Amino acid sequence: MKLMNERPYSDPEVAARKLVELAKGVEAVQAGRIHIERINSPFLSKSGCNATGAEFGAGIKYAIKNGWMELHESGTYVRLLSPGDNQMSR
Repeated sequence: MKLMNERPYSDPEVAARKLVELAKGVEAVQAGRIHIERINSPFLSKSGCNATGAEFGAGIKYAIKNGWMELHESGTYVRLLSPGDNQMSR
């Protein structure tokens, strides 16, 4: 018997892939920067992915660790890395 529903973004890799997908759909500002709230909001909203803050954090960390995106030191921007620079295409 399951007491809780499975959370689709509880796996950091799945969360990271969804965050990259969301980031690809956002028009970047200068130098390829994407405001973090442009991916945070649809990922966390009830009408979007309905994920948790912990799932968002784990997804961002996974994407950074695997070279799919980089986070600006201020924490307000992310930048997608080109497919040749990372392992996203596998």
